[in-house]
Amino acid sequence: MTFWQTIKHDFTEPSRQDPACNSVFEVIFCYPGVWALINYRFAHWFYERKFRLIARIISGITRLITAVDINPGAKIGSGVFFDHAAGLVIGETAIVGDNCLIYQNVTLGGVSLEKGKRHPTLEDGVVVGAGAKILGNITIGAHSKIGANSVVIKDVPANSTAVGVPARILGECDSDPLAHNKLPDINKELMKYLIKRIEILEDCIQNGDKNLCDKEKEINQEYENYLKSLK
Repeated sequence: MTFWQTIKHDFTEPSRQDPACNSVFEVIFCYPGVWALINYRFAHWFYERKFRLIARIISGITRLITAVDINPGAKIGSGVFFDHAAGLVIGETAIVGDNCLIYQNVTLGGVSLEKGKRHPTLEDGVVVGAGAKILGNITIGAHSKIGANSVVIKDVPANSTAVGVPARILGECDSDPLAHNKLPDINKELMKYLIKRIEILEDCIQNGDKNLCDKEKEINQEYENYLKSLK
């Protein structure tokens, strides 16, 4: 795909990935993420040809206009869509594959001051929820989903879901990239398990329940079955 074909493709992504998009005029005037991406394309073109100052100036102006900070050294594939986009930060050595969907306030950041690859790699088809932080030279496998506000510091296999702080890998993800409401809530299940366990202990103390061990085994088994169902 040529440079201009990629630009054209960038303009068509909102109509494919955002049900709120009604026309090309909305894309031109109401989608700062699209303009941030297109401006990045030009900045990256200069960056690759060693015109680094010009590239950084373009990215700096773009940040002021769109509230999106993309280092021109990053590598971003085709079919990428930044939904809402505000607060998005992508570091210099980050790599974003084709057809990725990234929401607002996402950070693809580094954890080291050393030169070299220090930012994440997102393979094709990855969905990153709002507010997620993906840090370090790690890889998010193809078609994986990162839950909103998660902090990811380890590799995520392909076709997996990662949620939490720090993020936990919970097995295969839903095929619908917009189905954020279907992400498992492991913390909620843990709290339910602990509450049940406290109720059993309180009942045992107050009433001298002799079946404590059986009830404890029962809730332990329920929680273990839940964890196994996520893998």
